[in-house]
Amino acid sequence: MNNQLKRIRKTTSLLLISIPILAVALAACSAGGQSQTLEGTNWMLESLRGESALSETTVTVEFQVDSKMSGSTGCNNYNAAYTTDGDMITISPGAITLMACPTPIMAQESAFLDVLASATTYKIEGDEMELKDASGAVIAKFSSLEPVSLEWSSWQVIGYNNGKQAVVIVIIGTEIIANFGEDGTLSGSAGCNDYNASYEFDRDNISIGPAASTRMFCQEREGIMEQEVQYLAALETAATYIIEVDKMEMRTAEGALAATFQAAGE
Repeated sequence: MNNQLKRIRKTTSLLLISIPILAVALAACSAGGQSQTLEGTNWMLESLRGESALSETTVTVEFQVDSKMSGSTGCNNYNAAYTTDGDMITISPGAITLMACPTPIMAQESAFLDVLASATTYKIEGDEMELKDASGAVIAKFSSLEPVSLEWSSWQVIGYNNGKQAVVIVIIGTEIIANFGEDGTLSGSAGCNDYNASYEFDRDNISIGPAASTRMFCQEREGIMEQEVQYLAALETAATYIIEVDKMEMRTAEGALAATFQAAGE
């Protein structure tokens, strides 16, 4: 009888110990169900108020760790500020560039910026994120976007500032390449000659030193030598850069476009 009583007391004690452990486990599971942190994440827009994002655009959001956010509307680059509390979010508009794009893209841009301003909650599940408004309606859906590092990246130049307040495309039949090495060296082909220069970057800021190049003279295409000089000069004016999937823009400190790139091989 005494042995049976001891076994009952021991079992009861184990149950009493198990209850708080179970409570802690349940609390942990409950916390795991909350939205993940936004800090340091990057996203690409998939749909806006139930409509798929335009296929010819890449709309992005990067949530930085200092309560700032930035990205591309598919036409212009923008920045804003955000705060979170649990799954609540408040986004305050910031600055935006003023490029003009076709009407459908500009309409999407306007709708996207309105959605950011009206978002009140967010939810992350795996590699997907939703923004909801005050009524609980889903107003935007995003997919996770892995940031591209500038180091070890290779790009084909699409356009550059010619120093005459105009951005021009690369002459057809010529190719300008920019390779960013891990050692802070930028190298490639300027369309005729090979070049190299030093570069430094910090987040979205960049500084490119004067370029040294070989001294060949090319005349297969009219204007190729002038293009080379203008491109290398444009690189030196770059103060900021932004990478959006397979595209990159560099801008001057005043916000003017210095050069546009596409990932090499695309």
